[in-house]
Amino acid sequence: MRIRPLATLVCLIAGLSAASPAAAQYGARSYRSDRATGENYHVEIGGTIWNPTPEISISSESLGIAGDTIDFVNDLGIDKTSFKQLKVVLRPGTKHKFRFEYTPIKYEAVSTVARTFVFNGQRYTLGLPVETELKWDAFRFGYEWDFLYADRGFLGMLLEAKYTHVNASLTASFAGFSDTEFAEARAPIPAIGVIGRVYPAANISITGEFSAFKLPDAAADPDKYGGKYYDFDLYGTVNFTDHFGAQLGYRSIDVFYKVKLDQGTMNLQGLYFGGVARF
Repeated sequence: MRIRPLATLVCLIAGLSAASPAAAQYGARSYRSDRATGENYHVEIGGTIWNPTPEISISSESLGIAGDTIDFVNDLGIDKTSFKQLKVVLRPGTKHKFRFEYTPIKYEAVSTVARTFVFNGQRYTLGLPVETELKWDAFRFGYEWDFLYADRGFLGMLLEAKYTHVNASLTASFAGFSDTEFAEARAPIPAIGVIGRVYPAANISITGEFSAFKLPDAAADPDKYGGKYYDFDLYGTVNFTDHFGAQLGYRSIDVFYKVKLDQGTMNLQGLYFGGVARF
């Protein structure tokens, strides 16, 4: 994790905390009760805009021809892009939550090949014009049990099923002809994790969560599968009322997959902001 984005996030959350007394004019819960504002709900819907820094490398074989590892940032020129995220929480009981998250990720770039490489059985030579498109649909289904719960915070366990669908395509053009090659990977991924939340003020919360999954290293065996999925999220929420709040956070997703001779490494990390509505 990079220090600078985390330091920026901590400073911004601290600034929001300093403004907490003004929240009373927005309808914050009376101090006659110590229950934090925003903790009484059955449905929570959140929308955020995430602006991560990408680090993506993929190799793909075809017809027994091993592929080279391609850096989609340095070799193909994809740039930092913002993405929308949807989060839904169903809360049938105080300590029990069912969670859903969807993040559609898409990168596009037009560049000239800076080095010769092989992708999906085809050779891309130096100076060849290439159009790149990378799509990554990241779904997250989970159950949260807050085994320790109090008016001003909780600590819980996460059980998740992450579904990842990655499609990377390269279209090369030469002398009026074009050819498209693509690599695709999709898989359901189980994960386990922890989540914790504290309220430094009655209407301001700081939440951190981490979930992970890892298969044994299969790099030495070309017929094996392997992978990992690490997901870290740290965010602050200012709850103007029980039903509405604003969020600012830092998210890091680190993924590696290996399917026989195909493999990919994808790391996205950066700040996000958005809002949340509760019913």
